[in-house]
Amino acid sequence: MRKEQFNFENQDLYRKICGINDEGVKILEKQLEIDIIPRGNGFQVEGESAKVEFALDFFKKIEANYRERPDRDFIDSFDFAYILKDAGKELRKKKARENEPERSTPWKPSDKILTTYRGKHIFPRTRNQEIYFRSFQDNLITFALGPAGTGKTFLSVATACRFLQVGTIDKIILTRPAVEAGENLGFLPGDLNQKVDPYLRPVYDALNECIGPEKTQEYISLTKIEIAPVAFMRGRTLSNAFIILDEAQNCTLAQLKMIMTRLGRNSRMCISGDSTQIDLDHGRSGLEKVVTLFKNTDQIGMVFFGKEDITRHPLVEVIVRKFEEL
Repeated sequence: MRKEQFNFENQDLYRKICGINDEGVKILEKQLEIDIIPRGNGFQVEGESAKVEFALDFFKKIEANYRERPDRDFIDSFDFAYILKDAGKELRKKKARENEPERSTPWKPSDKILTTYRGKHIFPRTRNQEIYFRSFQDNLITFALGPAGTGKTFLSVATACRFLQVGTIDKIILTRPAVEAGENLGFLPGDLNQKVDPYLRPVYDALNECIGPEKTQEYISLTKIEIAPVAFMRGRTLSNAFIILDEAQNCTLAQLKMIMTRLGRNSRMCISGDSTQIDLDHGRSGLEKVVTLFKNTDQIGMVFFGKEDITRHPLVEVIVRKFEEL
């Protein structure tokens, strides 16, 4: 058994790690498999020598990461867990290949995506989220595949709002196939927007969080934000726009071809989906076929999210993993 004391340079970081009623400490004890006692401005750690050594290195990585993060005021338990996963991967690689150089510091976001109407700063929270954000800037079309909770919809909406605010585009176009629960748009009451509303609620939620409900409704009335089902895109040329196709796993090959060929001048397009949540009959979804078809194509980016990118409640990652085991 080995006992060590680690003191944090920054008291705010130390408090964030400890959490309310030291809940963060209890979580770290389970994750690191050591005993942790808060002492002064740091932790007294005790356990097997190798695990204590790993914990001390992990705390150093958190400090280095915190110093350089532009979003340090918003760092929380998710970010600590992500750094811990990163450190664990490095350790496994180091053991497997001793000659492989070790990364000096864990990943950290390099640029803010958006400041919401409430003043909250939105940053990428994982490497893949950063790649996703960069792809919107570097490519005309970006495909994003991955499980629920990885930020595919929210980050695309946040980026679209940023582009709209700075004048890169003139409008945001949101579209989604309406196939959930086998319902047909014609059987729902109301005008077009009211019919589509239930299917695009996650996109509305993202818009409301980014720019607020009032600005969202204002932009809709000014047609700066346009919401329509995939079927209504046919025959149009979408220029100076950021087009978001959500739940693309429920699009057929023909629908994906139709939506991709709507791309006009000075536009960006995001096509996102989760191949494990297909509501179409077996074999009808065209998303994976299209991703394979356009892999390594100029101006088309591909981002593949994993369970480690899930930013919802930690239980969601467990749920996704359990369903994958079926």
